Amino acid sequence: MGTAKRPSKKYKSPLKIWDKPRIERDSALRKKYGFKNKKELWKVESVLRNLRLKARELVGLKALNLGKEEEKEFIATLSKRGLVAADATVDDVLELNLENLLDRRLQTFVLKKEMARSTRESRQIITHRHITVDGKIIDSPSYMVKKDEEDKIDYSSTSSLSSPTHPIRAKKEEQHQ
Repeated sequence: MGTAKRPSKKYKSPLKIWDKPRIERDSALRKKYGFKNKKELWKVESVLRNLRLKARELVGLKALNLGKEEEKEFIATLSKRGLVAADATVDDVLELNLENLLDRRLQTFVLKKEMARSTRESRQIITHRHITVDGKIIDSPSYMVKKDEEDKIDYSSTSSLSSPTHPIRAKKEEQHQ
């Protein structure tokens, strides 16, 4: 439950902490997606675990010919988040993997849009409040970007990076020419 001073955890740590294949996989994901620590990865794993649990519950209801409206709402919610297509089924939700969720993070989108040169730089410019999503400053690299917000990621108007003559942006433009 938690209190204001000590809120409850939003993740579960692995049962086997010293499992070599898991450590290697976590290290590769941490390097690719630029996590600050493994707790961030465990939070995303918990979100994926909860989505799969909900999908399995809906499969069970489907066997009893119940829950058709819940399934439609669930798929609509996930399609707004950009995780599945609008015409997806519950089986498609069960096929989601960790990288599908990690690709929806703001930090990844800033890197893909070439607003930063590396994952660490994208994390830095987000936490330093240089990035807006739909006109709102977002300072959390783990922010999950919705499908309709993908095109609305830009530099903040109050940021020094919004000027095309900023040294970092000028270097990026020189590299592309």
